[in-house]
Amino acid sequence: MVLTWIFGFALLGSVGAVGGAALFLLFPKQIRERLVPFLVSYATGTLLGASLLGLLPHAIEQGGLLPSLGTVLAGLIIFFVLERFLIWRHCHREGSCEVHGVAGQLILVGDAVHNFADGAVIAAAFMSSVPLGIATGIAVIAHELPQEVGDFAILLDNGFSPRRALTWNLVSGSTTIPGALLVYIGLQQAPQFNATILAFSAASFLYIGLADLVPGLHRRIGAETGLGQLFLILAGIGTILLLRMHHN
Repeated sequence: MVLTWIFGFALLGSVGAVGGAALFLLFPKQIRERLVPFLVSYATGTLLGASLLGLLPHAIEQGGLLPSLGTVLAGLIIFFVLERFLIWRHCHREGSCEVHGVAGQLILVGDAVHNFADGAVIAAAFMSSVPLGIATGIAVIAHELPQEVGDFAILLDNGFSPRRALTWNLVSGSTTIPGALLVYIGLQQAPQFNATILAFSAASFLYIGLADLVPGLHRRIGAETGLGQLFLILAGIGTILLLRMHHN
């Protein structure tokens, strides 16, 4: 039963997000540019909520306070290194940004690594509890959708045809599934590592939310935009809270 949940959310977080982004591109560009920042706001709330209200408490419960916080700290440093020297950060808008100058093929490689990690997060969460897995899966889907919209824009800017961009995005997105299955099999053999993976996953969500998404939101000017962003961030956190209340 747990494997069914894991596979289902891994599929939604990969193929589902790519398909949703492809449909989203059917909207006029002006509408997309207005909607994507609000999708990112909701994604920010779900990532922060899932990290601090779901993944980290479970990691501390299973592995202890100091080891879990130490893993989070190590994870934040590792993700900084990945972002600084490799390909980790993703664009969540269609306008100019620092990653739009990177070749489309490199973006696909980075996306594949990122999605593999998302699959691992989903599996580790479901191995702790189904409600935690659902909350984590929602956070993954919420941030993957605007990310895939940005990835499509990068590929199209780099000369990919719409069909080729969709095909290769599906290929890179599908790595979520082996990531989930490998962690599921591994944790069955060595369940003592679940707390470490949960804490590392919490660091991943925190880093993406605070280092990647929030700075982009701050670049949007205007009180109305700011209030809308705040509302959707709180809505994302509220989604995780509702799932956690159901768990309790």
